[in-house]
Amino acid sequence: MQGNLQLTLAIIKPHVTKAPHALQKIRETILSSGFYVVQRKSTIMTEEVAAEFYAEHRNKFFYNRLVTLMRSGPSEVHILARQNAIKVWRSLMGPTKVYHAQFTAPESIRGRFGLTDTRNATHGSDSPESATREIEIFFPDFSIDRWFLKEAEYFNTGAVKLRAQEFVHRIISAS
Repeated sequence: MQGNLQLTLAIIKPHVTKAPHALQKIRETILSSGFYVVQRKSTIMTEEVAAEFYAEHRNKFFYNRLVTLMRSGPSEVHILARQNAIKVWRSLMGPTKVYHAQFTAPESIRGRFGLTDTRNATHGSDSPESATREIEIFFPDFSIDRWFLKEAEYFNTGAVKLRAQEFVHRIISAS
């Protein structure tokens, strides 16, 4: 992979993480699409985190349903990297509305694993600004600037290796 890596936040929602075969298929899609997994964690969102994360939807009819879903069990939260990461991840996810995804993009993640518009399997940042805000919410100790300064070059040159057990790429040490 050459130059201009971009970071995005990707979440696999609780109803999917409860289905090991679906989680595995999504992980395979992430890797086969050329993404590096920079950070990953499994977390059950607190009410405070869910409220902060979905603040832009606070006055919408689906807000309570969405927050309840995201607090119902563990989500897999990832920082993904590749060229055009935001655009590529959003394309892989497919349309937000599952019914639409099933008919117009049946091979998309949402087309295959989404159940309803709320339980649509995944989330992905929609802009670089959103990615920055969302990464800071879930990975407060992760410095995007530091990553680009100190680590991105290793990802650019492929000097990283997937730790399958953790489902995260780590820099290959010189020793």
